Amino acid sequence: MRAADADRQAVADRLRAALDEGRLNLHEYDERLQQAYAARTYADLDALLTDLPAPAAPAASAVTVPPPAAPATVGRPAARPATRRWLADAWLPYLRVVPIVVGIWAISSLYAGELLYFWPGWVAGPWGAVLLARTVTGLAGGEPSGWTAERHERRRRRRERRYRGR
Repeated sequence: MRAADADRQAVADRLRAALDEGRLNLHEYDERLQQAYAARTYADLDALLTDLPAPAAPAASAVTVPPPAAPATVGRPAARPATRRWLADAWLPYLRVVPIVVGIWAISSLYAGELLYFWPGWVAGPWGAVLLARTVTGLAGGEPSGWTAERHERRRRRRERRYRGR
């Protein structure tokens, strides 16, 4: 019988679970995912899962994942890397642009022979204040864990689109 898109998606989800459990390495997962989206029949899909055990029930799994509704707090070790990545994503553009505009101001002042009006403050000040407010409210509201989950979902969708296009 011919497989439907929902069947291909179910196999892709099982393969993702096997990757998360460490049963497949990234290369095997990638190959099987490509084959899953190219499969035409149930037999093609079944061949991709024959050497994998049935998915573990959530209670029997050795890996425990916190429920998505409960945001990770900053003090917990699992939340620290997500918090660092979220902070880097928010602050790195600021930390790259502000030195450039200060450098332009410094070079302009050197050529003028005097200290010019410090216009980079109009770039750094308001932008920094907005980022600071966003950081404080985001950390208080558990935004880093939601941001990480959203990022993983975007990556998954992008991979699926890439494989469907082949």
